[in-house]
Amino acid sequence: MKNIIINKSILLFVICIVFFVSCSSAPKNSGEVDVMRTVAETWLESGIKEAGQGRFDRALNILNDAKRYAILTDDSSLIIRVCLSLGNVYYSIGSTNEAFAQWNEAITESVRFKDPELIAAARIFMARGNLLSGRIGAAAVLEEVNRESLKIKKQRLYIAFSWQVKGLALRSLGSYTEAENAFKRSLVINEKDRYLENASYDWYSIASIRSLRGDSLGALNALESSMMIDRRIENSWGLAASYRAMGDVYIKMGRQNDAMESYRRARAIYVAMRNDFEIAEIDKKIVN
Repeated sequence: MKNIIINKSILLFVICIVFFVSCSSAPKNSGEVDVMRTVAETWLESGIKEAGQGRFDRALNILNDAKRYAILTDDSSLIIRVCLSLGNVYYSIGSTNEAFAQWNEAITESVRFKDPELIAAARIFMARGNLLSGRIGAAAVLEEVNRESLKIKKQRLYIAFSWQVKGLALRSLGSYTEAENAFKRSLVINEKDRYLENASYDWYSIASIRSLRGDSLGALNALESSMMIDRRIENSWGLAASYRAMGDVYIKMGRQNDAMESYRRARAIYVAMRNDFEIAEIDKKIVN
C-alpha cells in the first residue's frame, strides 16, 4: 500500500510538470525538453533523503524510477549518480552483490562518459565498498583513494566524500589522529555547503574514532554535535543511531544508568519509525 501511495504522488508530480511545460506562457520555445531529466533529478534527491532516514525500501523504489528515467534520456551523468546512490542503499540492506553491480555500472558509464571527476568518484565509491566488506585491505584502499582524489578538482561533494573514505581507511589502520583529521576536512566542506546529513555522519565517525582511542568524553561531545545537526534536519535514523552509540560509550565508562537511558531513547525512536529489526537489536542491550 505504501508503495502505491508513493508512486501515485510521483505520477501526480510528473503530470503537473508536463502540464506546466505544455501550457506555460514562456516568452520563447527553445525547442528543448528536459521533463524526464528534471523529474529524475528530483527523485534522486528524494531517494537519497529517504535512505538517509533509514527508509531503504522507499529509497529503492524512488531511485529505481530515477534510474529508468535517466536511461530513457541517455543522461550519463544522471545514470552514474543514481547508480552510486542505488549501490549505497543496496549495501545498507545487506545486498552486497547488487551494490557492487551498481557501482561497477557507474564506473563503466563514467569511463564511457569520459568525465575524470565522475570516474574518480565512482572508483572511490567502489573502494569504500571494498573496505567495508573486507574485500581489499585498508592500506590498499587508502592508496587508491589518495590517487583518485587528486583527479577531483571542482565537485566539492566528491572531495568531501574522498576525505570520508580516507578517514575510514585510516581508522581501520589504527591511525586515529589522521583519521579524525580526515573527517574534519570533510566536515568543513559539508558544513559550509550545507550537506547536513553528511556533516552529521562526519561527527558520528569522529565519535567512533575518539571512542576507539579511549577518549570517551570526546566521543560523547562528537555525538552531541551529530545529534544537534540531526534535530535540525529531522534525521530520526541518525538520532537513534547516536543514542545507541552513546549507550555503548557509557557502558565503556561504567555508567550503566546513563547507558540504559540512551538505549531507551534510541528504542523510542525506532518504535516511532516502526523499525522492528532495530527494536529487536536495541532490546538486546537494554537491562530492565
